[in-house]
Amino acid sequence: MPIGIIHSPFKDIKGMPIQPTGARGIAGTIEIDSEYVNGLKDIEGFSHIILIYHFHLSKGYSLEVIPFMDDRLHGVFSTRAPRRPNPIGISVVRLVRVKGAYLHIEDVDIADGTPLLDIKPYVPEFDVQKVERIGWLSKKADKALEVKADERFR
Repeated sequence: MPIGIIHSPFKDIKGMPIQPTGARGIAGTIEIDSEYVNGLKDIEGFSHIILIYHFHLSKGYSLEVIPFMDDRLHGVFSTRAPRRPNPIGISVVRLVRVKGAYLHIEDVDIADGTPLLDIKPYVPEFDVQKVERIGWLSKKADKALEVKADERFR
């Protein structure tokens, strides 16, 4: 069940950044439903938050997909592609300020009107892990800033 709605400048997915690193400085807001506003207490103490949301524009799913950053088929669970059995997305965004039921955020790579499912504080000591490998993305991760969403989203 959504707890609010994410607002961004991206009315359509075409041209939208595919990761927050490609959306640096892009502003948005989150409108929290009134029944959940008390859950925002103390959130302004965090500079970054993790948003968990529903890819509401995604239609159906495929177990093998061609992700935005490659031209080969991969299993959907080895990608961040939105066409998934459970179309759930995550993004780490900068929390700029909180004003009542509104959270002002930056580094937004999310379509306007996206239903927000949950918010968690981003804590580097908890959330950053040293990794040994990043699979097929090892030669492509540095390109994330250049890649924009296209119709494969749907």
